Amino acid sequence: MLTDLVLFIDAEAIVLDKPAGLAVDAPRDGSSSVEAALDTFRFGFQRTPSAVHRLDRDTSGCLLIARHPKAHKRFAAAFEAGLVEKSYVAVLGGVPEGDGGRIDLPLAKRSTREEGWRMVVDRRGKAAVTDWRLLGVAEGRALVAFTPQTGRTHQLRVHAAEGLGHAIVGDPVYGQGGEPMLLHAQRLYLPRDPKAAIDVTAPLPKSFARWAGLISAEPVVA
Repeated sequence: MLTDLVLFIDAEAIVLDKPAGLAVDAPRDGSSSVEAALDTFRFGFQRTPSAVHRLDRDTSGCLLIARHPKAHKRFAAAFEAGLVEKSYVAVLGGVPEGDGGRIDLPLAKRSTREEGWRMVVDRRGKAAVTDWRLLGVAEGRALVAFTPQTGRTHQLRVHAAEGLGHAIVGDPVYGQGGEPMLLHAQRLYLPRDPKAAIDVTAPLPKSFARWAGLISAEPVVA
C-alpha cells in the first residue's frame, strides 16, 4: 500500500516516497496515480489531502502532500518563493566534463504532431537553473547530484541531456529509454517558522542498488 511509503507526517504535511512508474496526477489512460489514492492518506482527517508539487511518473522519491487547504497555500507559496530545497540523484548515460557546476539554460515547451510535446532549450523560454555535482563513475556512467534552483517541467532531464551532454539513464524522451529511469528525489527541505522545518530523505530505490556505495550516508546537497 502507498500508505506504507509515508516518510513523514504531522498535522500539516505528509511526505511520500513516491515509487517510480506511478503518476502524481490521474493519467488519461486511467492507470493508477497518487491523486486516485489520496483519500487513503486522510489518517483521521475529514478533508482529502492534496499534492503540493509534481514528480514525473518515472521519477521516485520525496513528494510533499498538504493535509488541508491552508497548509497547501503556505507550502505552495514557499515553493514559489524558492524557499524549498530539493536534492536529486541521477545516473547519466555517460560521464560529463568536470566535477560540478551550474547549468543555466532557459526552457520552453514545444509540441509537434510527430513527437508530441517536450521541453527544449530556448533563450526566449523561462529561466531554468540547476546546480550539479559529480558523485562517482562506474561502468562508463556517472552518478550525479542535482539541486534545482528553479522548478520547470522536465528541468533536470533536459539539463542533463543538453547541459551535461548525457541524458539520464532510462529517460524515454530525452535519452535512449529501454530501462528504468534513474532519477530519484532524495531530499526535501521546507522551512516552517516558527515550527520545525520538514527535512526528509528518501532511501534509494532498488534500481540504484549498484550505486549506493558512491553516495554518502548524509543527504546529498550541492
